[in-house]
Amino acid sequence: MAKRKRDVPQEAEPVERQSSSKKQKPKPQKVAAAPTIHKLKSGQPVTIQVVAGSYDRVLHGITAAVNTSALSPAEKKKSENGASAANAVNFADTFLFDAHSSSIRCLALSPPSAPVPGQSQKVLLATGSTDERINIYNLFAHPPSTRSADDQKVLSSITPRPVLENNKNRELGTLLHHSSNITRLSFPNRSKLLSASEDSTIGVARTRDWALLHSFKCPVPKLQGRPTGDTAAAGGGPQGVNDFAVHPSNKIMLSVSKGEHCMRLWNLETGKKARVLNFERSALMEIGEGRHSTGEARRIVWGSADGEDEFAVGFERDVLVYGMDCRPKCRLVENTKTKIHEIEYVKTEGEETVVAVSTEDGRILFFSTAKEKVKAPVEKKGEQKTASLPSATMVAQLGGKEAGVNGRIKDFTVLPVEDEDGERSWFIVTAGSDGKVRLWRLEAGDLRSTGETGKQVGKLLGTYETQNRITCLEAFIMIPRPDGAEESELEFESEESEDDDSDDE
Repeated sequence: MAKRKRDVPQEAEPVERQSSSKKQKPKPQKVAAAPTIHKLKSGQPVTIQVVAGSYDRVLHGITAAVNTSALSPAEKKKSENGASAANAVNFADTFLFDAHSSSIRCLALSPPSAPVPGQSQKVLLATGSTDERINIYNLFAHPPSTRSADDQKVLSSITPRPVLENNKNRELGTLLHHSSNITRLSFPNRSKLLSASEDSTIGVARTRDWALLHSFKCPVPKLQGRPTGDTAAAGGGPQGVNDFAVHPSNKIMLSVSKGEHCMRLWNLETGKKARVLNFERSALMEIGEGRHSTGEARRIVWGSADGEDEFAVGFERDVLVYGMDCRPKCRLVENTKTKIHEIEYVKTEGEETVVAVSTEDGRILFFSTAKEKVKAPVEKKGEQKTASLPSATMVAQLGGKEAGVNGRIKDFTVLPVEDEDGERSWFIVTAGSDGKVRLWRLEAGDLRSTGETGKQVGKLLGTYETQNRITCLEAFIMIPRPDGAEESELEFESEESEDDDSDDE
C-alpha cells in the first residue's frame, strides 16, 4: 500500500512586533577604557573637581575652572615680563558639610562610569574617618550646566565665596565592616573598593551591592622592648595597616603595617598571603630608621622605570625603591632631612617616569629612578660605615619657600593633560594643614632630565582658602558634557524613579 504524501505547510510570514510606547533606557555599549589623559581644546575651559577632607570633619568640594586661553604662549610671555594673566582660575564651592563625627583620614575616587548615549557619567567617592565608617557618594562627572550656574548667581551674591552646587551629587550609604580607624581607601577599578583599617584588616567590597567579598587579616605585631611600668592595656600597642598598593594587573597586593619591619605580599586571586618581605637592617639604619625609630613603612606605591615594574616604600624621612626581585634599588631623599607625606609616580614621556614626593617643608620633589640616573654611593671621610644604597637623581622641585609655600604638603594629585599638538603637561593640586588648596601647572620640559639638578619648576595658577586643616585630597578633570546629556529625558526619568523608590521605602 503506497504511503500518502503529506502536505508541506507553507512557511508563516513573520509578524512585525508592535513597539511599546514605553521609553526604554539604551543598553550601555562595551567600549574600551577611556584614556586617563585629558585633551585640551583651545578656547574651552578645563574644570577640575577637588575634594578635600579635614581634621574638622568637613568634606569640602571645590571646582576650579582653568581658562586655557590664559595658558597660551602669548600669555606666558606676558607673565614672564611681569604681567600675570588675570582670572586664570575661577574657584567655586560645590558642597561643604560635616561628613563624619571625627576627623577624615583618607579619600578615594573611582574611574568614571561607562559612557552611555544621552546619559551622564558619574564618579564614586569614598571617605574614611576615625569613626570607623566609610561613606560612599555619587559625584557628577561633568561640569555644571549653564542653567544651574544661572540659578546659583543669587546664592553666590550673598555669600563671601562663589557657590556652584550640583543636585546630582548624592550620598549612597555607609559601610561598617571595620572596627577601628580607617587608614586607606582605593578603587583599583570601578567594581571593587579596598579599605584598610587599624583593626589589621583589608576589606574588599563590591560596588554593585556594597557586599564585603573578602577580608585580608594581617597579624598583630608582638610588642618588643616595652618599658617597665607601661600602663597600656593588652593589645593596646601600635597595630593596623598603614597603606597598601594593588599591582596594575589586579593580581597581587603589597601592604605595610604599624609596628612591623616588613611588607606583606598578597595574592588577590586566591585571597591568601603569598610572602613576607623583611626590610634589611642595614638599609633601615642608612635611611635613619635606627634604634630609636619605629622602622615601619608609612606609604607604598607601585610604579615602573625603564619598562620594568618597581615599587616605592615611604618611611618617615626617606623613600626606598625596590625592584621586582624585592631588593633595594636606590633611595630617594638622601640629603634632605625632612618628613615624607605622600608618594606618586608620574609618567613623563614614553615609558619614562619620575617619583613625586611631598615633604614637610612645602615642596614636591621629583626623582628619576632610571638606571642611568641612579648614582653610586659616595664614601665620606670620617664615617665608620660607608653607604651601600645608591641614590636617585632629583630632577626638579615644586613649591617651597621660593614659591611662598612654608607649610607642609599633606596630600597632592597629579592630573596629566595634552594639548592639540600632543605635548603633555600636568595640573598639580596640593593641600596642607594651612587650609590652602593650590593649583599648579607643569610644562612638558619641566620634568625632562637636564644637567641641572633640583631646579625650581611649576607655575602657581591659583590658591583657594578653605579655612580647615586639610588631611587628604583627591581631584579629577571633569568630562565635557556629551551632546544631549544636559536635557536628556532619560536622565530626569531615572532621577524621578530613584525618588519614587526612596519614598516607597
